[in-house]
Amino acid sequence: MSSDATTAGALLLCRADPATVAPAAQLLRESMLLTQAGPEWSALVPEGKPWLHGGEPVDTVLAGWAAALAVSSPWPVLALWWDAEHSGYTLASGFRRPVGYVWLANGTPAGEDEAMRTFAARLGLDPVLDMESLETLTRPDSEADARARLLGLLAVLTRAGLSLPAGLTPGESADRLRESARVQPGARHIEWSGWRDAVRAELDVVESGPAGPWLRGPRARRVALAQLAAGVPLTVWGLRRRGTGWAVAGALLVVQGALGLAYDRLRAWD
Repeated sequence: MSSDATTAGALLLCRADPATVAPAAQLLRESMLLTQAGPEWSALVPEGKPWLHGGEPVDTVLAGWAAALAVSSPWPVLALWWDAEHSGYTLASGFRRPVGYVWLANGTPAGEDEAMRTFAARLGLDPVLDMESLETLTRPDSEADARARLLGLLAVLTRAGLSLPAGLTPGESADRLRESARVQPGARHIEWSGWRDAVRAELDVVESGPAGPWLRGPRARRVALAQLAAGVPLTVWGLRRRGTGWAVAGALLVVQGALGLAYDRLRAWD
């Protein structure tokens, strides 16, 4: 086991509240601690250290986690990682190609300037003030090591609402990060509990959002019944008139209405 791996640490920062992040985080099948990191941010701290045993370095592990979370979610995911030789970040957002930047341990930039511009654009940062701060992180600075570079990156994100809890600081060991996350108010433990529970948790989040009343409850049932009431006669009329398009439209309404009622009933039994 290399000292490079044993000194590694990592954080996953999600631009969403913990209640929204929790169901998606379960899908990683990794034991993690989840805590608030600002009004619209959450932090995920790994409880394990898969980079010690899986044969992959910490940056590769974190990039994979960030991409997996971002693909299944509408919010961006920022992975921060560090070890004895270098530090860096990976930003994943939807199905777009992740972007990242790396600094050597002494702070020497080892990335492309374009990555910083893409980083700022995808997070909706100020193209002048924030971009100017980010560009300083890509220039040589004999007084800034890799840890200072990550702290500079986080300082920019504070203007976007990020506020990391005490102890969740780049450069800390994975054990220290874990212990700091555990004592945060409202921290929750995330672990894989099977597909059924993961899907149920995801549905709970969706139903608690703006679309919830249209998926389950009195309004959803009224819409489903209206679809059935319109779809059945439209399908019959289309078949009698040999109007394929009308028959298909009616059949789709019938299917949507039936599925809506079935979903409402199944969720009521769940």
